[in-house]
Amino acid sequence: MSTTLVWTPPAGTAGLIFDCDGTLADTMPAHYRAWTAMLEPHGIPFPEPRFYAMGGMPTAQIIRLLAADAGVTVADVEAMVHTKEQAFLTFLDAIVAIEPVVAIAAAHRGKLPIAVASGGYRDTITRTLDRIAVRDWFDAMVTAEDTARHKPEPDVFLEAARRLGVPAAACVVFEDTDIGLEAARRAGMHGVDVRPWVVRG
Repeated sequence: MSTTLVWTPPAGTAGLIFDCDGTLADTMPAHYRAWTAMLEPHGIPFPEPRFYAMGGMPTAQIIRLLAADAGVTVADVEAMVHTKEQAFLTFLDAIVAIEPVVAIAAAHRGKLPIAVASGGYRDTITRTLDRIAVRDWFDAMVTAEDTARHKPEPDVFLEAARRLGVPAAACVVFEDTDIGLEAARRAGMHGVDVRPWVVRG
């Protein structure tokens, strides 16, 4: 598909909310490499299709689910989170912008309030947005540290709308996972699935 996509907000749209990983930035291959590097010493499998299916969940939640399914006891989940996030940062150079989605953000910044709302951790999301040179475009950023519940619960998107000062029903969410789109639906927001626009090598 051409990256000259033209997207028009539905009538009544007052704010745009973008997921980060797999939506604004093609980080998923780098994240998967980091996951496998961290999990291998623990003997915990993470097949690639399951990795994509769990997109949007915070790292700690995924670790607990995978360990339970594998029958592996993990002593320090937070240490594993740190190891995985640090491994991801070593792959930052591989991250590229997802141009059709970034183009939508570029076209509407300064015209509509826009936010990033992600299940990722603030430092990682900040570094990712810096890598694709868009961090200062956004009026608000909500990450895993900011809500007690995570996608598919709607909290991250509702908090983004609150910080933008925009009614939830007037927000459009851009997402690349079923979990994220379900969170948008539960938030009462219009969800846009960006996966048809993403071409991965």
